[in-house]
Amino acid sequence: MSKIHPSAIVDPSARIADDVEIGPFCVIGANVEIAAGTRIGAHVVINGPTRIGRDNRIHAFAAVGGDPQDKKFADEATLLEIGDRNTIREFVTINRGTVQDGGITRIGDDNWIMAYVHIAHDCVVGSNTIFANAASLAGHVKVDDWVILGGFTLVHQFCQIGAHAFTSMGAIVNRDVPPYVTVAGNFAEPKGINSEGLKRRGYSSERIMDIKRAYKTLYKSGLPLAEARSELANAAREAPDVQLMLDFIARSERSLIR
Repeated sequence: MSKIHPSAIVDPSARIADDVEIGPFCVIGANVEIAAGTRIGAHVVINGPTRIGRDNRIHAFAAVGGDPQDKKFADEATLLEIGDRNTIREFVTINRGTVQDGGITRIGDDNWIMAYVHIAHDCVVGSNTIFANAASLAGHVKVDDWVILGGFTLVHQFCQIGAHAFTSMGAIVNRDVPPYVTVAGNFAEPKGINSEGLKRRGYSSERIMDIKRAYKTLYKSGLPLAEARSELANAAREAPDVQLMLDFIARSERSLIR
């Protein structure tokens, strides 16, 4: 049987798995789906349409599935989708999408989202990310797998952050951050690659050296971007990890932090 505190308010249309725990004074709105194993702390508000996967932990006072903070929003039935095994800490806010984009905000699996983080409408967050306290994504931001955002990082709307990238505390990101790259400052600038993160994920010293050489080609060689991309394409033939950088550069729209 689901463990719903008697003070919680759950809309009759909500679909709650039998073993979901819902704490005191929560409000679960219409068109919310919560899968098995998820635990929700006190005073959490979840508005729909929202789909939440299995084994998530949502802590007190989080506000999930709220209307997008967009003046164009006109009560369309947009969606928030959250995957499995995410930890969402106190006072986190995550908004649904808008029809001007894909109509959906999406969070993947196994993310660690710390207190006071804000994830705005139409953001797409991959899996295995860490967002430290008070990191904030503006609308339409894309964050790939294994990214770490330092505390109080601010990301401008429509920016993209590539897999394994790292932002320092207080970084203000106003352009796209390629995979593996560490950035810092206001406005953020490249400072190297996330070597420590790659080591923790089992990357060999040879793979990390290939990525370092690619970073130097992109940031230290003085080559124009078109020529740097050509050099990276040559390197990717022997170093498959470099292809991730090339693919990211090809889809970058706001220009790279460079």
